[in-house]
Amino acid sequence: MGREQSKAAASTRREVATFGGGCFWCTETVFTALKGVEKVESGYSGGAVANPTHEQVSTGTTGHAEVVQTTFDPGVISFKELLEIPFSTHDPTTLNRQGPDVGAQYRSVIFYHSDQQKATAEQVIKELTREKSGMRL
Repeated sequence: MGREQSKAAASTRREVATFGGGCFWCTETVFTALKGVEKVESGYSGGAVANPTHEQVSTGTTGHAEVVQTTFDPGVISFKELLEIPFSTHDPTTLNRQGPDVGAQYRSVIFYHSDQQKATAEQVIKELTREKSGMRL
């Protein structure tokens, strides 16, 4: 494959990232405004009921979290950059709530779609934990 063909192939590559960090409507708005994010869908993930309704999830019995799933161009914005959004708009140390919204469906969660996303998320969490505790390496 020639250099120009390789660049074209790289520019058409897309990835998916899924984050929970409180109310999905609020989170969706932030992701929608980012350059490189092409699609944002709100929904539920991580639970035991197939295709739950908002009313079912709101009972707290389905195990689902409110999430946004983004489709993005990693040549424009990286997964690590996307991780900054849930960590800057939602306090992951506040258990099961965002502002006035309370319940397990508002928990902080990252559903990774590859081993690389998992490793990146774990590294960012480690760095943020170190910063919060004031540790230096």
